[in-house]
Amino acid sequence: MTDPSDIPTEVIAETEHYQVWVSEEPDGELVYHVELGLVTIHLFAEEFEEFVQLIKRVKKA
Repeated sequence: MTDPSDIPTEVIAETEHYQVWVSEEPDGELVYHVELGLVTIHLFAEEFEEFVQLIKRVKKA
């Protein structure tokens, strides 16, 4: 079993209240973590891309 502290992570964006960071899992898959206050959403790369498209549509509305 892999020690969670051995999983590489990188913060890719943050504001005063929110943060998005990515981790590379032992199998090489990227997981994006969207921290929104007390809630964290964990998304695989394909799901994250869909989430980003959703937010872009909201911004245009």
